[in-house]
Amino acid sequence: MNKVSSSRLAFFIPHLHGGGAERVTVSLIKGLVARGFPVDLVLVNRGEGAYQKEIPQRCRIVDLRARRALTSIPAFIRYLKRERPRVVITALTHVNVAALIARALSRVRVPLIVTEHSAFSASHPYAERQSTARFLPPLMRWLYPKADFVVGVSQGVIDDLKRVLRFDSEKFRVIYNPIVDEELLRKAQEPLDHPWFQEGEPPVILAAGRLHISKDFPNLLRAFSLVRKEIPSRLVILGEGEERKELENLAQELGIHEHLHLPGFVENPYKYMKHATVFVLSSQWEGFGNVLVEAMACGCPVVSTDCPSGPREILRDGEYGVLVPPKDPEKLAQGILRVLENQDLRRELSEKGKKRSLDFTVEKAVEGYVRLVEECVE
Repeated sequence: MNKVSSSRLAFFIPHLHGGGAERVTVSLIKGLVARGFPVDLVLVNRGEGAYQKEIPQRCRIVDLRARRALTSIPAFIRYLKRERPRVVITALTHVNVAALIARALSRVRVPLIVTEHSAFSASHPYAERQSTARFLPPLMRWLYPKADFVVGVSQGVIDDLKRVLRFDSEKFRVIYNPIVDEELLRKAQEPLDHPWFQEGEPPVILAAGRLHISKDFPNLLRAFSLVRKEIPSRLVILGEGEERKELENLAQELGIHEHLHLPGFVENPYKYMKHATVFVLSSQWEGFGNVLVEAMACGCPVVSTDCPSGPREILRDGEYGVLVPPKDPEKLAQGILRVLENQDLRRELSEKGKKRSLDFTVEKAVEGYVRLVEECVE
């Protein structure tokens, strides 16, 4: 068999469109390049992506020009045979499966680390309309044991994976996402030119994420309509996605459309987090909950659904933020009101959140992956 002959690390992801896994990968690449590691970013399809401009110049981008992960297998096999990277790190289930198949067919002895960024049991039922989705669990049970390491972005993700894969192993590792760095803190200090965030205006409730069923923004809109019955306030949701029209229609139905702003994808969400009164995560499921840590780093108190998985770990059972049940607008409204009505609580959560966010720095995550790479090579 061919042996590994390159010192390059290869990251394999679908694209560079806005998304949590893509953002995590870009942060890891920036941290590794800063440490002097030569890195390839292998994409199923490059296209146009929100994070392209953040890729360091010293990172080489390889475009497989495929339509989807499984059809990229032949091109990825050619890449492995040609480049023989030191280690391959993949993200998201379809890409993980494709990479494991490609490695087996290529007969290149390259170590492969697969990463899962979401609670599979929670997210998979919503992917079943995809033609290949029903084959994922059996493929994962067959292929994942062949990976050198299986990384989850939270303990909850790993616990869920163990149930799905029906095996336990020392290959399972938890590495929290790389969130906080100097760039985030610098961007948080940039001025925010938005009339709702000016002094003397009503409090602003902030949320951020893809407008997707997983984020359950209808739950937040219903909770916000209840909050407004008690306190004049406004809601801003940063992000874009397929549910925009549904959310706009629901806002009209609830009579809150004049107090809701959906600006779409913004390049700097941190300055919004710096000035918001409270940040809310309303998700049905997460893998980790990057935006919670981002808001905490910016000094914004947080309210989150206790969804699988990540928020309870980040907030340590509610010590660093308010936890409420998912899919319950009344409880979510109560959590938001608890923060809005208590200035001392807001100050306490802001101070404690900043300290807690330092457990999720880019440096710590990069160090975790460097140790895994060393273990693979050894």
